[in-house]
Amino acid sequence: MIRVELPPHLQTLARVGREVQIEVSGAVTQRAILDALEASYPVLRGTIRDHVTQERRPFLRFFACEEDYSLEPPDTPLPDAVASGKEPLLIIGTIAGG
Repeated sequence: MIRVELPPHLQTLARVGREVQIEVSGAVTQRAILDALEASYPVLRGTIRDHVTQERRPFLRFFACEEDYSLEPPDTPLPDAVASGKEPLLIIGTIAGG
């Protein structure tokens, strides 16, 4: 099982706790995890990635094993610790201001 930690606004929308567990078949990539997450929680479709382009929404970042994977291609394999469920994929909501 893959562990995913969600920011508070997505927790509220999906009506889940901070961490969810999902099943991913095949290579463990951002795309595979987000596909499985959206399949398990359809209310999250379009909130993490754009419906059409499938690009990451602004103000969301992806971290795995203390490394920022936000700008990596979506099919880049994630670390073994994430694939094994030892570490979660973190989806972090960022804040902007001025």
